Amino acid sequence: MSVGPDQAERGTLGTRIAAARRLGGLADARLTGAIADFYLADDSRLDERTRIDLGRVLAAVVQGIETEIRRHGGRVLSARGADPQAERLLRGHEDVVRRLARAGLLRDRQLMDELIAQVRCDRIGAALPPAATPREQVSLLVRLAEVDDGVVAAAARALLSAETRRRTAAEQGGIPASVLPAELHHQLVWWVAASIRESQVAAAGEDAALDRAIVEAAQRSLAAHDEGQRPEAIAMRLAAAIDARTDELGELLVDALGDQRLLLFIAVLGRAVDLDFTGARAIVLEPEGDRLWLALRAADLDRPTIARIALALADADARRDIESFADELDAIVAIPRDAAQSALAPLTLHHDLRLAIDALAREAAR
Repeated sequence: MSVGPDQAERGTLGTRIAAARRLGGLADARLTGAIADFYLADDSRLDERTRIDLGRVLAAVVQGIETEIRRHGGRVLSARGADPQAERLLRGHEDVVRRLARAGLLRDRQLMDELIAQVRCDRIGAALPPAATPREQVSLLVRLAEVDDGVVAAAARALLSAETRRRTAAEQGGIPASVLPAELHHQLVWWVAASIRESQVAAAGEDAALDRAIVEAAQRSLAAHDEGQRPEAIAMRLAAAIDARTDELGELLVDALGDQRLLLFIAVLGRAVDLDFTGARAIVLEPEGDRLWLALRAADLDRPTIARIALALADADARRDIESFADELDAIVAIPRDAAQSALAPLTLHHDLRLAIDALAREAAR
């Protein structure tokens, strides 16, 4: 059946109208984003380097999970004689990161908090000024890996290995396995699986065999995830194995910063004041430093040690105001240890309870 000129013209007009509406919607979205960005407080805005690194890490995590699911799902389908479905699953090139972002899933507070913290830790750790030690003296972590205490040595070697894997993966544009805590990995795996399934259904319709293969592949990814191999978890095990006494703590913290081992610094401080890694990391990364100074006083550190820690962190993080700290140092040192411990008490609550309390506080503030 031929299409007349009038019909063709109406079809073209309809297409143009639809395109114009779509572009209008995009323009409106851009304006909304520009307004939100303009009114965003400077201390809430990510700097360009952090934004780039965060985008790279987020994309690498999602794409790593996507690749695992596609590959294993394809193997499952091939083993069951469903080669066409396997090939279609392996050929998929849709942007899963963009799809999840469009759905608002990647705005998840816990996921973004974790990845932003990791990016900032990596950047600050790399920027820490190395300690001025004799050339022949090996680094702190290497020394710990060679001590007679087998538990300490094993944990130090594991941390060296885990940090090397993460750094090498970042340099190669990838991401190592087990970068997320188990609950966040679990959540992200199913989001990615759902996105993959959506694109496959859109291309070829519902397919029970494909669904089973995607589920099996997702479950395999979950089973392979080892939260205990994350550098953060290993650093906490090392801090527990060292179990620094009060008179050893200051030197160990300063040495950790001088060795550019920010994760170990966080873990040792957290153990000293009874904070989990997430809580300790949060206060170490805050540019204001108020809660960090409380933690250092709760650990009974003296004035010179607190000053050395503050100076090292300020050298590595341009957001920190070292002059303001200098003005407040006398007041910080004057804080009694018991008072500092009481002020930190809410942070020592269970991680999930803290999240629930924060959620209630945000709701009340609306």
